[in-house]
Amino acid sequence: MSKVHGRDGISVFDNGRSRLADPRSAPRLGKCVLDYSWRNSPDVQRGTRTHDESPADDAMTDLNSRPSTASKVVIAGQGYVGLPIAMRAVEVGYDVVGYEPDLTRAKRLVSGSSYVEDVSDDVLAAALDTRRYEPSDAIESCEGFDVAVITVPTPLTEGAPDLSYIERSARELAPYVRPGSTVILESTTYPGTTEELLVPILEEGSGLTAGRDFWVGYSPERIDPGNRTWTFQNTPKVVSGIDERSAVAVDAFYRSLVDATVVVSGPKVAEMSKLLENTFRHVNIALVNELAMFAGELGVDVWEAIDAASTKPFGFMTFTPGPGVGGHCLPVDPSYLSWRVKQTIGATFRFVELANDINDHMPDYVAQRAAMALNRDAKAVNGSRILVLGLAYKRNSGDVRVSPVPVFCDRMAALGADVYAVDPHVAAEQFPSSTAPAALTQAELRAADLVVVATDHDGFDWDLVVGSAQRVLDTRHRVPPADHVEYL
Repeated sequence: MSKVHGRDGISVFDNGRSRLADPRSAPRLGKCVLDYSWRNSPDVQRGTRTHDESPADDAMTDLNSRPSTASKVVIAGQGYVGLPIAMRAVEVGYDVVGYEPDLTRAKRLVSGSSYVEDVSDDVLAAALDTRRYEPSDAIESCEGFDVAVITVPTPLTEGAPDLSYIERSARELAPYVRPGSTVILESTTYPGTTEELLVPILEEGSGLTAGRDFWVGYSPERIDPGNRTWTFQNTPKVVSGIDERSAVAVDAFYRSLVDATVVVSGPKVAEMSKLLENTFRHVNIALVNELAMFAGELGVDVWEAIDAASTKPFGFMTFTPGPGVGGHCLPVDPSYLSWRVKQTIGATFRFVELANDINDHMPDYVAQRAAMALNRDAKAVNGSRILVLGLAYKRNSGDVRVSPVPVFCDRMAALGADVYAVDPHVAAEQFPSSTAPAALTQAELRAADLVVVATDHDGFDWDLVVGSAQRVLDTRHRVPPADHVEYL
């Protein structure tokens, strides 16, 4: 059973049902009981301290009396996760330091130029105009913070988790941790990182004790770049703390930013929940990708089969094939879980390893299908002109991190093809060296021996594509059916 704290109270989810509970009740979460009744006590209402409160309780009382009093918040890392959080924190009234050690990025933010697609220049300018948002590459600007949120990358290095960015942030912030302050980790990582890595660094650098003098928690990021329906504010936020008071502080902070929070019993559960979300998707995409490879050989339209299966109102969730997986989450996060399982208990997480193998090789399969499509017109790959539509890993986004499309482009170029690509969301300097930028025009489409739909941006003119191209290989099932169109 989990507790979801929303604007209208606490929704209790039990076996798929929900009911509204009294927000003053104490939700029992495993061994952690969150008792919010202290908020309504006369002492808290008067702003005075009860006899058994620690010095840190002043900060908790102030935090939960918002928005009447603004607190100082540090967001360490101003990337696709950290910058939207910073903008929301400014919006609700916090004084925010956007700590970004990359000087080039920090200068861009100061100038009002956003490099994060989900944050427009206008939104950034509005935050700067409040004078409550301070982008900075100087760690000294973090002094005096009430809440610090760490949103830094956690890549894989030679197949192993690289937590160096978390370690650096923790060591930099530790001297500025003070009684009553809260430190929250959002970066995706394996279960145990918050308590086994973050807390010791903060305690050593501050000379304080977590859970007694200051609060620590974990809340996994759920940012979906380019998603206009589910944003940071309206996506339920999983939150946790290393103890009860930490959980209360972390929950209170996020409840001031988002519509609903989901409080779990501890950081390991929250860390695992993030890996479960992405591993679930990774494995199921691998399933339909491999199914797509075999369905054609069996004479079956896999897309029609998926559409048919999707009509079942229970027991089925739709996933679709594609040229591979990209972004930070799917190509990286499941490997964190697999690595942790191997290191801790010596077992192999076979589902993850198999999914990695299938999804990692999808660009090779698409290259094979492209060669077959050209063969149907008696053309070799060597010397053919290939026009690729979309370089980003997902629709309506310019995010090319670990995108499978540049890998496909490199494969085709290595076989001798002249590769061009169209992606209005991606800057020319982010194109792979093997690929030349092009525009989506009738002339470009007609000049191409093969058009490959790799990312189905809504802004593409699909009627123009099907009406002008000689042959189309559509990996996303977006182009209208025609004799010269084939699907993955």
